[in-house]
Amino acid sequence: MSCEIIWVFLKVNMRSAITLLDSLALGRSPLSPAPSKRWMTWLLTGTLLVATVGWGFSKPAHAATTANASNASNAASVSAAMPANNGRGLPDFTDLVDLVGPSVVNIRNLEKASAHATPEGEGPNADMEEFFRRFGIPMPKSPRQRGPRQPAPEADDEPQTKGVGSGFILTSDGYVLTNAHVVDGADELLVTLPDQREFKAKLIGADKRSDVAVVKIEATGLPAVKLGDVSKLRVGEWVIAIGSPFGLENSVTAGIVSAKGRDTGDYLPFIQTDVAINPGNSGGPLINMRGEVVGINSQIYSRSGGYMGIAFSIPIDEATRVSDQLRAQGRVSRGRIGVQIDQVTKEVAESMGLAKAQGALVRGVETGSPADKAGIEAGDVILKFDGKEINKSIDLPRIVGNTKPGTRSTISVNRRGAAKELNVVVAEIEEENANATAKAGGAEGGKSNAKNLAQNWGLTLSELSADQKRELKLRGGLYVNSITEAAARAGLREGDVLLAVANVEVASLKDLDAVLQKVPPTKPLPVLYRRGDWTNFTVIKPLK
Repeated sequence: MSCEIIWVFLKVNMRSAITLLDSLALGRSPLSPAPSKRWMTWLLTGTLLVATVGWGFSKPAHAATTANASNASNAASVSAAMPANNGRGLPDFTDLVDLVGPSVVNIRNLEKASAHATPEGEGPNADMEEFFRRFGIPMPKSPRQRGPRQPAPEADDEPQTKGVGSGFILTSDGYVLTNAHVVDGADELLVTLPDQREFKAKLIGADKRSDVAVVKIEATGLPAVKLGDVSKLRVGEWVIAIGSPFGLENSVTAGIVSAKGRDTGDYLPFIQTDVAINPGNSGGPLINMRGEVVGINSQIYSRSGGYMGIAFSIPIDEATRVSDQLRAQGRVSRGRIGVQIDQVTKEVAESMGLAKAQGALVRGVETGSPADKAGIEAGDVILKFDGKEINKSIDLPRIVGNTKPGTRSTISVNRRGAAKELNVVVAEIEEENANATAKAGGAEGGKSNAKNLAQNWGLTLSELSADQKRELKLRGGLYVNSITEAAARAGLREGDVLLAVANVEVASLKDLDAVLQKVPPTKPLPVLYRRGDWTNFTVIKPLK
């Protein structure tokens, strides 16, 4: 009898199995067992029971092995479809801190003590002043103390701390990179290394436009950082920051890259992260998982003055470009061509005959500027500069700014659906240039009839008088007497002068009427206009 049969019998009725085995051992009927031979029965029963139980356990074990092999196969298939984590799980930043930490410094911005120091008890203490200064809150005036006036003490010769920031060692001979706002207005700069050595620092140069500054300490053999490639930085990648938030030196925080190319400045496509950045972190490094510096921590988005989950860092390639010029000449020179630009919207692209919304829309051209001399007109869409594509309008000032003044560059534009190649000689931006756009003359002209077709786009117009044409040096145009919501949303103002509508020059109301007869009243209306010395372009969306 096979083991399978005995196993079934044992599961059904163990007592019946024992009786059956007893009968088999004695060669008698199962109904009449012999007690004298009972020991043989128990021996055979025990042997078969052990063998059967062993077989029974071996079968589930075999099944479990098969199941585990199947699960392992499925897990391998899933793992092949997922990014490998190299067996690390959550990242460990300890090696990065050991590698980069010795290169991160604390920078104190010191100012000379005032000769008219506030006597003790007659004003807020230094901690309170620092609190209000950091969070941009006006300092409340303290009530004057009663009693006889005490003579003001003599000013302390020791400089007082004005602000605290961070920086990192760029070269082993003592060049340190930080933010311009960290060193702004300093009478003295004090740099403290992680080993607690202190050095007085010399300001080599600061560029407020990019918020980058370089200082120099007299030391050699310093541990310089390794610079990374920002183009290889990926959204979602782990990064860490090391700095001195609220003066707490060598503090480490971690997070991920939230976005790249954030347009929060004229010349900088910021790196956005969720790394905890607070006052005092400014100027410190943003570090990738390879121990490379990929940015300078510069700004935070906050309604409270502290960290709220959004921080911005200057890409290290942009910062390096600025620092190289600061070290070479103490200042940064940038190119300009003299245009006012805007984003190309879907409506503008359609009105200009562009296949898609890209490039930089020229809204205004400065008279006498390189762009004016090159023949660039308001309403042009700049698609390339020196062969580099302009995908978004913010790309143009960045590319032009990085071009050396005096360079002869090629500009590719789309003008009313036609492609043009123009040559421009890049000029240099004058620092702190405050060229303001002059207001248009408000000389009176004959007002147009209220039934003017331009009313559909929120305009009331009149023809220019002879004196206005002579003053503005124009052959013709239409004076804007009043505007309503549609034109106001497009940026037009009273006193502007319309030069072209729907890509057609208009010198009189008759010209305008002829143009508008061909324009559907529901379509956006491209308009070229003059304001002061600037010629501008806009698109008016009709009222619904």
